[in-house]
Amino acid sequence: MRFLDAQKSGKLPKDNPIPWRGDSALLDGKDVGLDLSKGMFDAGDNVKFGFPMAFTATILAWSILEYRSGYNASGQLQSALESLQWLTDYFVAAHPSKNELFFQVGSPSSDHVCWEKPETMDTPRPCLSVNTSKPGSDVAAETSAAMAASSLVFRSDNSSYADELLGHAKDLFSFADGFRGSYTRSFVKDQQFYNSTGYGDELLWAAAWLYHATGEEEFLEYATTGKEASPNAGWGKAPAWFSWDDKVAGLQVLLARKHIFQPQEANTKVGAALDKYKSTADELVCALLPDSPTTSTNRTRAGMIWVSQWNSIQHAVNSAFLSCLYADYLSSAGITTLSCSGKIFQVEHLRELAGFQADYILGKNPMGMSYVVGYGKKYPLRLHHRAASIPSTLSEVECKEGFQYLHTSTPNPNIAEGALVGGPFQNDSFVDDRDNSMQNEATSYNSAGLAALMASLFAAAPKLPSQLLIAQ
Repeated sequence: MRFLDAQKSGKLPKDNPIPWRGDSALLDGKDVGLDLSKGMFDAGDNVKFGFPMAFTATILAWSILEYRSGYNASGQLQSALESLQWLTDYFVAAHPSKNELFFQVGSPSSDHVCWEKPETMDTPRPCLSVNTSKPGSDVAAETSAAMAASSLVFRSDNSSYADELLGHAKDLFSFADGFRGSYTRSFVKDQQFYNSTGYGDELLWAAAWLYHATGEEEFLEYATTGKEASPNAGWGKAPAWFSWDDKVAGLQVLLARKHIFQPQEANTKVGAALDKYKSTADELVCALLPDSPTTSTNRTRAGMIWVSQWNSIQHAVNSAFLSCLYADYLSSAGITTLSCSGKIFQVEHLRELAGFQADYILGKNPMGMSYVVGYGKKYPLRLHHRAASIPSTLSEVECKEGFQYLHTSTPNPNIAEGALVGGPFQNDSFVDDRDNSMQNEATSYNSAGLAALMASLFAAAPKLPSQLLIAQ
């Protein structure tokens, strides 16, 4: 959780655990009359990208709901809750009216020509929003999902805040559904950073979370029998990955949960659709198992789940989390085996798969490298990260002056503990170079996925207490 603390923007709390980070971006949003100072910086730069930030919050919320005991066991529960609220406070501020959502603060084109720490950055900080004339169904729906899931997290301890989040989640879903379009079509320049490949998956994902948060059947029907379900649910085909852009795999597992714990009559339209979600979730995890006859996931030579070379590790950590989560759903329902095209696997094999991926990430790999900064005897020393690379003792480092700290082989003066870097190439090689942003840059959503995976493996028992109850 430490890296999420290191990514926080705004006025930091007095007990800020990161000594080399201070207050930053205090004027974010001033140009549009809002306080958008909170939230988190995306990666090693100083831009706040709302699409991946919302995914960070959704995964963090989901894992807290299901694995509170795991966070407790590792002593990270309070930190996880504080980081989640830091994000949701920002989303509340970024949604000033029903049909407007501010999804980005900062200019990548300006930010990326400078190398400055957040505390003293002086690059332009424009605020971009989606609205009825420039829609962004993907980012609005993902933010809706994040706020709906988070409302469940905060419900027992702060019901008024949970109600506030849920109100925003509903409004954002209506906005996303009523004014269709992708945010990277409305803002073409963003395609080179976090390009969205579509919004149908986010609409279903948000509806599924809203159903869990409200218990209102209209949201379940939207995700199962509505016109968006069949073309976007991915039924009958195992998704290749789960990421900030593609929510289909997570959607399968979340609605399979509904099927497992609260089955409906199969002869109803909703029941039949939930059965499809469950069957496809089975196919998803069967495709992840290396000995399954339907295995389809590429891997590195040493076995890390592999999709693409840029930030390769995100797919391993997210797939491992879903694998562990699905195993625990099945186990909690008394289901002990899984059939993959006739070959029977013990459900425990899914947890073993998750554990193998975690071991690889933490150092059991050909490089002997822990890909989590600060963990183990050998980890990346030259993280591609502005704040970590510039000495905190320097009061100010100007735009171009900062590049001397990028283009050096000297280890970072500040250790960004908990940062999960991009990871290895498919041949298991890795280059610890600060200029190597493909492999050696960490992101907030990577660390949220890692926290989710570790909490699932730290959980006291594989049987879940069904904390993620559908609201009555």
